[in-house]
Amino acid sequence: MSGDHTPFDAGEHPSKVERHVILPYVPHSVMGARRRLSDDLRAMEIHEDRIDEAALIISELVSNALRHASPLPTPANPANSVGVSWRAEVDGSRGVGGWIEISVRDGGSTTMPRVARPSTSGLGGRGLGIVQHLSGRWGTEMDATTTTVWAVLDLSAEDGGAGAGTTGAVIEPTSTPDRPSTARPDTGARSSGPLSFAVHDGGRVRGALL
Repeated sequence: MSGDHTPFDAGEHPSKVERHVILPYVPHSVMGARRRLSDDLRAMEIHEDRIDEAALIISELVSNALRHASPLPTPANPANSVGVSWRAEVDGSRGVGGWIEISVRDGGSTTMPRVARPSTSGLGGRGLGIVQHLSGRWGTEMDATTTTVWAVLDLSAEDGGAGAGTTGAVIEPTSTPDRPSTARPDTGARSSGPLSFAVHDGGRVRGALL
């Protein structure tokens, strides 16, 4: 696991976290990403139910990337790797809840990621359906060499950390990250062509080419 950085808020109970990691393009990376995300969210004292949901989302996104997409392109990235990022912010002290954003970046495939409709006896194909069910919004961003699939899990005031906002740091009111955006979090990729995206919100899909 490389490219790791975590600027926490000062204090014992952080109210914000941001992490970007590069994982090997192998199945055990699913568990590594899940465990690392859960550790960060527990440090923020987020409710365990929401941690479980976030862990399931990241598991499905990484699994889909490993199953259906190619590794990140080299030489800008390590060979046979996939990029995983998450950001979270809570402010339970002000009763405004917060959000967790999870994204996975890979080398893309021949089709845009979409929710499948597997049969009741099918053993696979439910990953993005689970993500859609759990998250408030999810979507895809594609450029000439990479695809990023992201999901936002909204937090209520009760889900936020009990210690958030008590460290003396100045915290602005929490708002859900604005997606999609051409100024997405920097995960090391640089767009070399038009950025196509799709946002899935409440079952409605909007697509565009920027």
